[in-house]
Amino acid sequence: MTALQDAPVGLATTALRTYRPGTAPAGVVPQQRVAAVPAVEDEPAPTASDAALAGVAAPVAVPEPSDVEALWTRYTQERCPRSREQLILHYVPLVTAVAGRIGMRLPSTVEHADLVSYGMFGLIDAIEKYRTDRAVKFESYASSRIRGAIIDELRAMDWVPRSVRTKARAVDRAYGELESTLHRAPTETEVAQRLDLPVHELRAVYTQLAAVNIAALDELLAGSDDRPGAGTLADTLGDRRAEDPAGSVEAQETKYLLARAIECLGERERLVVVLYYYESMTLAEIGRVLGVTESRISQIHTAAMVRLRTRLLDAERG
Repeated sequence: MTALQDAPVGLATTALRTYRPGTAPAGVVPQQRVAAVPAVEDEPAPTASDAALAGVAAPVAVPEPSDVEALWTRYTQERCPRSREQLILHYVPLVTAVAGRIGMRLPSTVEHADLVSYGMFGLIDAIEKYRTDRAVKFESYASSRIRGAIIDELRAMDWVPRSVRTKARAVDRAYGELESTLHRAPTETEVAQRLDLPVHELRAVYTQLAAVNIAALDELLAGSDDRPGAGTLADTLGDRRAEDPAGSVEAQETKYLLARAIECLGERERLVVVLYYYESMTLAEIGRVLGVTESRISQIHTAAMVRLRTRLLDAERG
């Protein structure tokens, strides 16, 4: 007999009318079926801390909030490993939240799962060193320990010294303040005065900062997905050896227009242009060839340039 069959007729009718496939009728609480898993005698069951660090589900049930106080009392008095494991599982969301806040300011190359792993060591250390008789909530105490563990691990993996990172932040801050004040890009002298440094020391700082920002060429660009063919940083780099199609067409068109304009010049002007630009002769040498003075050749050259410029401008407008 089910709970629906034991209920009065009116309640049963109402339950059947409101019943939807996939949901239980009112008054009936479905129980989750858990398949029995035979225990392996040769391998010991993983602890809660090992499971949390490995990112898999732990066999220890997460305690209810009402049981946390009792767990703290038992762990403080007896140092019970079982209570320690249950406390670790209870405060795992705190590690995830702290890692998420730190990860927002880090590059995309830093995995969130790695930050959670680093923070788990801080959580375990906080549980072992926390004293319940202090007037400090465990969440506040553990958050600082978790954050410190994550930052310490990130600093250990960083190839740039902390002093150089500090200088980089100071230079960026000085640039931002000067740009907002001057409404233009500041000069080296202005930045050096802002930082109270000589110019040569500022240039030495620039040399040190050259190795701070290093990016992988296969790193995906912001907004790209993980599908094959997604945009990477290498795709944004230009190949200087490759010919620019637009520049090539523009150069060919300019040569054509210039050749047509030279053909429209007078005979003497055309000869001066050819000897000066194609034969690399000086104005004095051209004057001796044509039997005139150098000043006269200069006048002819100036007149030819004016006519060529006018015809090219007319060709662009047309």
